[in-house]
Amino acid sequence: MKRKSLIVALIAVLGLVAGCAGGGGGTGGTGPNKSNAALTIANVAGTTWTCGFNPFNPSVNQQSVGFVYETLMHVNPLQNAKQTPMIAESAEWSTDKKTLTFTVRDGITWNDGKPLTAADVAFTFNLMKKNKGLDLNALWSSGLQSVTASDKSVIMKFAAPSEPYFYYIAGQTAIVPEHIWSTGEAGQDPVQFADPKPVGSGPYTVSDCKPQNIRYEANPNFWQQGKPAVKTVNYPAYTDNSPANLDLATGKAQWGGQYIPSIDRYYVEKDPENHKYWFPPTANVSIYFNLKHEVTKEKAVRQAIAYAIDKEKVSKIGVGGYLPASNQGGIVLPTFQDWYNQAAADKYNYKPDPAKVTSLLAEAGYSPSKPLKLSIITVSGYTDWEAELQEIKNQLQPLGIELTVQAIAGQTYNTKLYKGDFDLAYGSQTGGPEPYYELRQMLFSGNTAPLGENASSNYGRFTDPKVDKLLAEYAGADDARQKEIVFALQEVMLEEVPVVPVLESVSWFQYNTKDFTGWPTADDPYALPAPYATPDNEQVLLHLQPK
Repeated sequence: MKRKSLIVALIAVLGLVAGCAGGGGGTGGTGPNKSNAALTIANVAGTTWTCGFNPFNPSVNQQSVGFVYETLMHVNPLQNAKQTPMIAESAEWSTDKKTLTFTVRDGITWNDGKPLTAADVAFTFNLMKKNKGLDLNALWSSGLQSVTASDKSVIMKFAAPSEPYFYYIAGQTAIVPEHIWSTGEAGQDPVQFADPKPVGSGPYTVSDCKPQNIRYEANPNFWQQGKPAVKTVNYPAYTDNSPANLDLATGKAQWGGQYIPSIDRYYVEKDPENHKYWFPPTANVSIYFNLKHEVTKEKAVRQAIAYAIDKEKVSKIGVGGYLPASNQGGIVLPTFQDWYNQAAADKYNYKPDPAKVTSLLAEAGYSPSKPLKLSIITVSGYTDWEAELQEIKNQLQPLGIELTVQAIAGQTYNTKLYKGDFDLAYGSQTGGPEPYYELRQMLFSGNTAPLGENASSNYGRFTDPKVDKLLAEYAGADDARQKEIVFALQEVMLEEVPVVPVLESVSWFQYNTKDFTGWPTADDPYALPAPYATPDNEQVLLHLQPK
């Protein structure tokens, strides 16, 4: 399947900013020789670390994948799905796109010194088949039929043409060692396995973990000779944006991934030569409805909320306009402009419409004397999300919708989100190199689960066999039909409103060039730049060089 070109004009504009402040603080090293400088990450998780590193657990895998665990390849959403071989040195589809063969690189060892083989790769995917909770992208529900190993080759067979799944298979699935995951606690229950001492093939090992900080040290057995050049990485646990932003502004941390209000004044002006940022748009920040909830399962309620929100004001008031307003079709613009169903958007005309809100609420049985009351969960310490939700709450109140914002710790939020324990949830998906991927994450029934069980991405529990059929057809369709399918999926978003995209999410990224070079930029977008973007974080770490 041909990949459509990404439009990076907005990305480039956002990236043309320089910044400052001494890099390193107490961790960056001192003196003329900083080759041993430690890198510190400032990224707000909204909770302290559990010191579990299970790469299949979405609550913790941002601290393990890319650091300790690797994927078969890196597939870059910012460069037309450009492939960088990692564990696999090559990949080849059969002419009918039903068989995918990877060749595993020679000379790779796990960080305990044992060799990584094609058998480990096949074991990983078959482990996902046996344990649905590990199959985060529902590959075995999407036509994957078998995975076998032969010498250096891993052969994957599918029931139908499946090229779009390459992004998930090669670029989003961490490979684990059979000798660890087939025995002991991991072998007994790999879904619940904490993995406190992760054994991976990546550039780092976990040398120390406490609730307040993870320290990674360079893996002496790493297969890329001479890398990583940055030997120590510290990852403090921030529960609020403010201390993380302060550490970035003072140079105590060098790699940031969160919202900084008035970033030019607060961050860049502290050191205009070295403090920089770049925010490439990637997906959406959205309101997820619990479609099993007695109230939000009603379409009129969901449509009323979609017509009630002034997204431009949410952007301006919540994040100073850094994030553009989203559209109800869920297509990130201008990145995926060619995929946008303008005619359908015009037909539904989702913009603030108080009269329509009143009519829809009345249809659902609500009125000024009987207001609609709902709660929405968000992560405590995500000051941008909190500000956005406060503005949304203020907009809904006079229209007869009383919204209670529940800001909770990151781990608690994740548990509630995955298990469907919410009325509404505020959150963001990862998306991919085409809009199909985010739409699949939101709409594919294979990505959800019964209430009380973990959903991998379809948190609202949306289910429609016709939509599943469209998503499955996409894999074998030509370019024209793929566009028709994405247009049809936008019609579903507009009519059914399973999700309300509010703002276009970006890969938040602040970086300090005083002690380290090699950062991704708008001119060289070799990876998603945020430290929480996995496995792109590995590409960043492997490119960095201490000055």
